[in-house]
Amino acid sequence: MNQRKRVVVGLSGGVDSSVAAYLLKEQGYEVIGMFMKNWHDESVTISNECPWMEDSTDAMLVAEKLGIPFQALDLSEEYRERIVDYMFAEYKAGRTPNPDILCNREIKFDIFLKAAQKLKADFVATGHYCQKGEINVNGNPVFQLLAGADPNKDQSYFLCQLNQEQLAKALFPIGHLQKSEVRKIAKEQDLITADKKDSQGLCFIGKVRLPDFLQQQLKPKKGDILVVSEELSIFDKKKIPAGMSFEDLDLETLDGICMPEIYDVSQGKKIAEHNGAHYFTVGQRKGLQVGGTGKPLFVIATDTSSNVIYTGLGEDHPGLLRNGLFVKHEDIHWIREDLKLQIGETAKYQARIRYRQPLSSATLLMKENGLYVIFDTPQKGVASGQFVAWYDGEESIGSGTIF
Repeated sequence: MNQRKRVVVGLSGGVDSSVAAYLLKEQGYEVIGMFMKNWHDESVTISNECPWMEDSTDAMLVAEKLGIPFQALDLSEEYRERIVDYMFAEYKAGRTPNPDILCNREIKFDIFLKAAQKLKADFVATGHYCQKGEINVNGNPVFQLLAGADPNKDQSYFLCQLNQEQLAKALFPIGHLQKSEVRKIAKEQDLITADKKDSQGLCFIGKVRLPDFLQQQLKPKKGDILVVSEELSIFDKKKIPAGMSFEDLDLETLDGICMPEIYDVSQGKKIAEHNGAHYFTVGQRKGLQVGGTGKPLFVIATDTSSNVIYTGLGEDHPGLLRNGLFVKHEDIHWIREDLKLQIGETAKYQARIRYRQPLSSATLLMKENGLYVIFDTPQKGVASGQFVAWYDGEESIGSGTIF
């Protein structure tokens, strides 16, 4: 059945995509390996941490071992336009982008997919730890994005911006496996990547010194680090009034619960200086370089216009906690379009705001101005620009960029 199906596999030079290519070949697909080169500037990458030339060579050697055709594709221009420029703009605005999610949506399952289709491919495949399901809704096929079988490696969060057209063309050959099983298969097949450690950092770039990376366009600028006392936080006021149902909440109350806290300099006391508010994110602890505070210091808010960082002492500081968040209409994305909420509707899901964070119960409320997400338990370090993804059990239903 699969003999005539052609698949282009994104070979990254790592063990996961190597085994993905092997499994597809075993299943009878016609497999082509393709390496994506997304970055030229090595001045910001940490030496010996996933340099692209080594990865490209490893990908080529895996393709050779498997007896499949191999191509390298230079997508550095598109990557700069769609990912790097976006990152700079977001950090400059004091927001925290997730380039890996954007890389999947804009590069791997858009530009790369189109390149594969030029090769008359039926599918593209990656080494992601997630799974794909298919159900029938009103006589039409609907594709599901499901969690990977290995709970420690589930990467469905990174794919939370994919749409039905992209999922229709996607294969995830290792999603049903544990990482240990993937390593075992690679060793059995004598693949050069079998013992290669997992790459860290930006999608297909490798490990990057983020401050060095950002300083290419965002110059250092001295500013104040202020510490905000717990008493000045209004966290307790940002809760749902007792006895009120979600449907009864007015926009003012919802905004109070879900919009980010805005501080001013009168609420804080200067304890140190920093080199640029745009280098920091809500929830960050490392990099502040402030000692002698007793409890650890966390960023609770940044103001890039006045170049001020607001911090709180201890991980239980109320300024670190949020009961809810907001997503503007244009930033809401439904993988399952058939489950899209209409204005005035609510739904109960589980949600996360970062990779590997345990899922938390949340209520979604669709209003005229956008989507409000209210958690059953307060969330720590909610930063504007991050993605919130909501799930029904193992299935990723949709996502959105946090306001």
